[in-house]
Amino acid sequence: MIAVQNKLSKGLSISVFLLLLVTVLAGTSENINAQLLKLGLNIWDNYYLLRGEAPSPSCDPEADIDIRLKQLESQFKAENKGFSLVEDEFDKENTRISLVKQLKVCQKKHANAEIFNKEYSPFVALFSGIESVFAQISLFSINHQKTILILLLMICANYATWKTEHIAFRSIHSKFDHILSYTAQFIAGLALSLSSLFFLIGSLDSGTKLASPQLLVILSLGSAIMAAIALFRLLTIPKFLTNDKHIFHSLLTVPIHTWMLLAAAYHFLINEQHIPGIAVYFTQIFHLTNLHLSIALYIWVGMLLKETLLPAKLFAVFTPWRLPPELLAVVAILLMAIPTAYTGASGIIIIAMGAVAYQELRRIGTRRQLALAVTAMTGSSGVVLRPCLLVVGIAILNKEVLSDELFFWGSRVFMLTLVVFCFFVLLTKQNALKLPSFSESFRPSMVQAKALIPYAAILFTFMALFGFFLNAYLDEFSAPILLPIILIGIVLYEHKVRKNTQPELAVSKVKLSSTFDTSIRHSAVQIGALLMLMACSFTVGGIIERSGGSLSFPEGFDSTILAMLAIVGFLIFIGMIMDPFGALILVSGIVAPVAYQQGIEPIHFWMTCLVAFELGYLTPPVSLNHLLTKQVVGNKEVELALEEGHNFYYRHERILLPLLVMSTTLIIVAFGPLVI
Repeated sequence: MIAVQNKLSKGLSISVFLLLLVTVLAGTSENINAQLLKLGLNIWDNYYLLRGEAPSPSCDPEADIDIRLKQLESQFKAENKGFSLVEDEFDKENTRISLVKQLKVCQKKHANAEIFNKEYSPFVALFSGIESVFAQISLFSINHQKTILILLLMICANYATWKTEHIAFRSIHSKFDHILSYTAQFIAGLALSLSSLFFLIGSLDSGTKLASPQLLVILSLGSAIMAAIALFRLLTIPKFLTNDKHIFHSLLTVPIHTWMLLAAAYHFLINEQHIPGIAVYFTQIFHLTNLHLSIALYIWVGMLLKETLLPAKLFAVFTPWRLPPELLAVVAILLMAIPTAYTGASGIIIIAMGAVAYQELRRIGTRRQLALAVTAMTGSSGVVLRPCLLVVGIAILNKEVLSDELFFWGSRVFMLTLVVFCFFVLLTKQNALKLPSFSESFRPSMVQAKALIPYAAILFTFMALFGFFLNAYLDEFSAPILLPIILIGIVLYEHKVRKNTQPELAVSKVKLSSTFDTSIRHSAVQIGALLMLMACSFTVGGIIERSGGSLSFPEGFDSTILAMLAIVGFLIFIGMIMDPFGALILVSGIVAPVAYQQGIEPIHFWMTCLVAFELGYLTPPVSLNHLLTKQVVGNKEVELALEEGHNFYYRHERILLPLLVMSTTLIIVAFGPLVI
């Protein structure tokens, strides 16, 4: 049994690694192909002609126009002889113009053939062959992006099911927890599988030609396997589980995505009796295929980063200053805001780098409750900064705002959030602030900073290479593709250094392969858990959409402040139950028009929306960012944190501090401009 599990784990690692690698290669191939085309044009003026097949024109480049015109006139009269009902005359003028154009095209074809025969060479053939390989890779990736996404989602989601790592409010402790959780997962997986199958069959029976029928086949098969895994787990109850029976606690062990699927199953299968409905909305994940593949790559980047010494060395720069935990928390918020701006959502950065942030905060003495609070809101302030993809999406969906305007005011909202955070962490500090003198700390800090020089050199070297050879720079579009390559370079560098300085610790290639294997396995769990949650949130959006007027947003208010109050409440609720990108589409269609009608400026509304979303992700009972934090740091750390603290606030600081910070920021952002 253990041998089988090892083989399955090995197969999983290879499959996920290949899918992620294909995504990276596809992105780089597009840039490489574009650069090779430019290079080819610089070397050969007629490269666009030379890169194709040899021209072989069959037309006559010296054809006589007058002779051909007489032939066509005779043919016209012969065909129309005897038909006197319609008196048509042969149009010599327009026919001559057409023949002249055809002759010019023919002469151009012969000229191209002459150029090709004159300039084509073995070197051109070799160069165009290499360029066409990258073009084919790029085209393949574009044509099969959705297939790659659904394969990655299903493989990783099944692995997360097997490892009991899906995102839930509470982990399994008792046998009753186990039975209830896996029964729910079995029903949800079966419902998704049947819905996908009926969607496929219904489309084929109706004569509808599906562009990618394999997507529904993979979804149906993958969710059926997920249901089978849940059934297997249900029938094999671990002996170490307790016999406690608390129904409410057991309900909390059911993964959130399972609750979403069960709600969708009830709505579509029972209420509407529309069996394909679940799959119809689940597959809306393919409307944002690039985005969800980028999320998977960011998670891989985070897991690779976790395997390096870079985070420890980065935080070590601040160690000589012996900063109080509260100020270290501020530093962490600042550091994590930058990667959040690239990923576009705080939940993604928690999954990708939350474990690293928590580990380093704890290592330098930060109390558990504060470390958990900071980890949960590490990215909450960075979603308004350039080049956040969520902000770009707002500008694309809403013509009333420009991305430059959003980023301009977003930077000010970021500074406001940071000031509010500083205020509350200093207000709730446990000990007096004691800062060492500058002279005592600066030199040791610079000594620690020297360890970052090789990492900076690797980063700038790769960026220079990408910029020079691929014309690709580290922005919101290229970062998911470039960062994995940079992190792989850092992993290889550290392995080389360890091998040279500590040969007893890195004697063979096993150490390096195990590093990549560990990062892939951790990535698979987190990719499966997060993408499954995001995909299932589309089914919740489907329920809201098809519920008719019962969930429509009201359009009449007595004052702008009342309108803003209702809007804020609705935005927080949406942030609690939907992923940011799905919520963005819903808000753009339902809430934004109402806000504009009530006299709320578009920029003001969207800044409020972003902050409200983040508050929603931190607000009980869902508290998605806290659930993601527990997902990456482990249940044991959360349980130990609950035992700390001498009063109510410090025992629940991980929940209360983010709520205080983000709610205060939201009140200022939402209502400040209305009362000034």
